Amino acid sequence: MDILVSLTEYASPTVWAVFHIFLFAMLALDLGIFNRTAHVPSFKEALFWSILWITLSLIFNVLVWKNYGGDAGLEFLTAYLLEKSLSVDNIFVFALIFTAFDVDMKDRHRVLFWGVVGALVMRAAMIIGGMSLLARFHWILYVFGGFLIVTGAKMLFKSEDQKGPNFEKISQWLSRILPFDPAGGHKNFMVIKDGKRLFTPLLLVIATIEFCDLVFAIDSIPAVLAISKNPFVVYTSNIFALLGLRALYFLVADSITRFHFLSKGLAIILVWIGIKMLIADFLKVSLGISNKVLTLTSLSMILGVLVISILLSLKKPSISKS
Repeated sequence: MDILVSLTEYASPTVWAVFHIFLFAMLALDLGIFNRTAHVPSFKEALFWSILWITLSLIFNVLVWKNYGGDAGLEFLTAYLLEKSLSVDNIFVFALIFTAFDVDMKDRHRVLFWGVVGALVMRAAMIIGGMSLLARFHWILYVFGGFLIVTGAKMLFKSEDQKGPNFEKISQWLSRILPFDPAGGHKNFMVIKDGKRLFTPLLLVIATIEFCDLVFAIDSIPAVLAISKNPFVVYTSNIFALLGLRALYFLVADSITRFHFLSKGLAIILVWIGIKMLIADFLKVSLGISNKVLTLTSLSMILGVLVISILLSLKKPSISKS
């Protein structure tokens, strides 16, 4: 009940309803009209949708700024940029999953669509849960901060040849507990074979994507809660970052390995956000530093690290191995 009061404290039920009507309408237009037929999005198409989602996000940012004040607008922009930058890791893992499950290029948009829909529901639940815990137990903020520092440090010092996630184990486990047709393809969740309803590889791919997104959300949700305690800002910034994820995948998936310094940059960002969570109360109470200054510092840090990571990647496109 407390969390419902908190949700309506920052935005009225009407605002929440209008936002979700917009969300569902865009999802329906995406899959039901613009991408009704399975196809491989061209570079121009992916670029158009990426620009569209970024533009819509910035327009929404202006609306937040105008209706809820400069602090909320700045928090939204910082949280959105943080979530957008962290989504780069998702794109790399998506590419690995599609390769592991042999998903045809023309079916990947549909898979990503359902993956994002599941991620939206899961992120909403995790945000509500995280904010409920923070409202009751402030000390959890320090647990989140320590967790982000440890996670970022592991990413920073991870060796280049370290093995990635083992998707085969997830697939084997699911195929053992579910009636499964390995030749069912990636168009439908179920097929009828010999009079029996069987699940298809599409379900296995989406389940794997959702599991991986859960792992990423464990990092990203505490990180964005370090930027803002406003549930409307935290939730909507996550939603906009996720909605542009599919277009971003088709835009940069083939060249994502070129930006090999990005993972190190993201690790530094996570460590910085974790440190900020640990010392924010001290900075505010003892030194009188405002939340706006802390948010501006985080925004500058995120932008600076991303730009430096990209420039370093372009300057040194490949790392020679002895």
